[in-house]
Amino acid sequence: MKRIVLLLGSLLTVLCLQAETVYSPNGNVKVTFELSEKGEPTYTVWYKNKEVIKPSCMGLKLNMDDFTDGLKLIESKTSTFDETWEPVWGEVKSIRNHYNELVVTLEHIDWYQLDIRFRVYNDGVGFRYEPRSGRNTAFPLTYYEVFEENTEFRLTGNHTAFWIPGAYDSNEFAYETTLLSDIHALTCNGSGIGTNKIVGDKTIQSPVMLKSDDGLYINVFEAALVDYPAMMLDVDTQNGYCLTSHLVPGATHAVAYMQEPSATPWRTIIVSDKATDILASNMILNLNEPCAIENTDFIKPQKYIGIWWEMHVPNHSSWDYASISGVRLKDMDWQAVKPHGRHGATTENTKRYIDFAAKHGFDAVLVEGWNVGWEEWAGRWKEEVFDFVTPYPDFDLDAVSEYAKEKGVKLIMHHETSGSVTNYERRMDEAIALMKKYGYEAVKTGYVGKIIPRGEHHDGQWMVQHYQRVVEKMAQNKIMLNAHEPVRPTGLHRTYPNLLACEAARGNEFNAWSHGNPPEHETILPFTRLMGGPMDYTPGIFQQKMDYYQAGNPCQVHTTLAKQLALYVTMYSPLQMAADLPENYERFMDAFQFIKDVAVDWDDTQVLEAEPGDYITIARKAKNSDTWFVGAITDENSRTATIDLSFLDKGNYTATIYKDGKNAHWEKNPQSYQIETKKVKNTTVLKIKLAAGGGCAIKLEKK
Repeated sequence: MKRIVLLLGSLLTVLCLQAETVYSPNGNVKVTFELSEKGEPTYTVWYKNKEVIKPSCMGLKLNMDDFTDGLKLIESKTSTFDETWEPVWGEVKSIRNHYNELVVTLEHIDWYQLDIRFRVYNDGVGFRYEPRSGRNTAFPLTYYEVFEENTEFRLTGNHTAFWIPGAYDSNEFAYETTLLSDIHALTCNGSGIGTNKIVGDKTIQSPVMLKSDDGLYINVFEAALVDYPAMMLDVDTQNGYCLTSHLVPGATHAVAYMQEPSATPWRTIIVSDKATDILASNMILNLNEPCAIENTDFIKPQKYIGIWWEMHVPNHSSWDYASISGVRLKDMDWQAVKPHGRHGATTENTKRYIDFAAKHGFDAVLVEGWNVGWEEWAGRWKEEVFDFVTPYPDFDLDAVSEYAKEKGVKLIMHHETSGSVTNYERRMDEAIALMKKYGYEAVKTGYVGKIIPRGEHHDGQWMVQHYQRVVEKMAQNKIMLNAHEPVRPTGLHRTYPNLLACEAARGNEFNAWSHGNPPEHETILPFTRLMGGPMDYTPGIFQQKMDYYQAGNPCQVHTTLAKQLALYVTMYSPLQMAADLPENYERFMDAFQFIKDVAVDWDDTQVLEAEPGDYITIARKAKNSDTWFVGAITDENSRTATIDLSFLDKGNYTATIYKDGKNAHWEKNPQSYQIETKKVKNTTVLKIKLAAGGGCAIKLEKK
């Protein structure tokens, strides 16, 4: 029977000739694919009989065909898949991957076909495009140029959106909370990074978190981005409320190139009537391929400290060694260069950090600024800046490596590329050889600056392919990776768990030298950036106000000290940094104990309460342990966290509670905290007052 629908929110009704429907395993999510009488592919999504996505366009425009209209449905297939798998590390011990699948095959002419594959989970839907040669093989064409992707997410109303502006070269913006109709990206406060050029007034980045007036929470994103440009979203509120795919362009006329067998990333919609379900979703992970590393024994979640924060706070250290510029640094006689005296990565200073790590049980020390080239790195758009193997004269690589080995502490290598990616690819093998020689098991990469090859962007296809090459090469050499300034992750750590963490968002360092991250920032990131994978947010800053280092400096961290502790639980990562200076931790050793104790790998996670932009409370059970840790955070508003401990096993527990002091306030009194110990069990419900911009952290130890 023909079905009449209002297509794309227009004033025209269109007869839909063919329709296919698939439900989630529990029946809550329903997806209908329809092909109009004009041959236009569309899809619709419902959750518990509420329309979530109205009929929305789909398709690709390729060099060999336009898969957006004039199509006919050749066949459709449905199937069910159900498995349980164990991540190498993660928020839970095991993950169920259970979905119903619909694959529709469309054809424009006999030569080419397009499969659209839907996977419908209990918490949402993912779909992707798979172009391929058609039935007529006389003219096979297995290389495709993608000119445009025509994916729409046509929403049911003027939802509240949590978003950042669309930019091809950075994700480092503070989040805005507005109605869709009030999105104006060009008026957003910039982040202070020179590559942050906002694309347009109505373009935002994915993922975007949405909340409808009738209580639905909707997350729009993508999964398994490995060989394709990242997806931005164009916002249209003139014809309903629609988000349309906007692919990051490359240096040529096409936005992407594909080779058969090929597939785009998954376009994802996670939906629930509970905000806690969004944070608990594993759909992004499940849409990625299984682990590709045969032996994962080298991958070890860890906590680290490092020579890093002291380069961000005022009147302290620097990455560079000397006050020189405009020279060919690779030809310098560094022994003859006079240092300026502010260099942070010295042999002596590194040994000090190693001593602190060894004393307090940290796994590793990161050293930034150890290698020559930092005098020319920022914003130069130069090809030859770093060689990744030559240390500055005051950094004795042999002595430092031997000292770390004696103390039982690992060193984390740092490779800042300055955006000169071709240079890094030429030198990567030599850099890895140096790491293996000195026993480095992890590397932090960086991509600050405009990309070389010139004309490419941080989030375009060429760079996505580069990030993939790096993670694969590091896996081959049994090296763990922490990538900064990359494209935002989309669940790739399932396939390559040596990718421990990424930055790809506005991190804690912005508080040291800009207008900072507002108190709501950390209550939004888990609903957006962290949906795709762990973030190296670098928490644990105890000295919040920068006037401690420089009189009159207005910058500060926009949280209380207790909230910095809670972030180790609410901002999930298997690679967590105690980011502050060792001497600052010495001033607050009782609070520092929580950072020493908190785990980085987990058997179970329970999201107890959450509201994007307002508050989050999460409990996690440490790997192979009966000990739980709880983190609760709030935005700029004080509130009471309700922490129901029914997730605990039977028996008695000792709760060590690190909470805001009575007069604590993120701006007026951030260092006020209290520590109390009490006996609890699984019938206990804790009511803990969180200060404005505050939080609490709890260790629950079974007795």
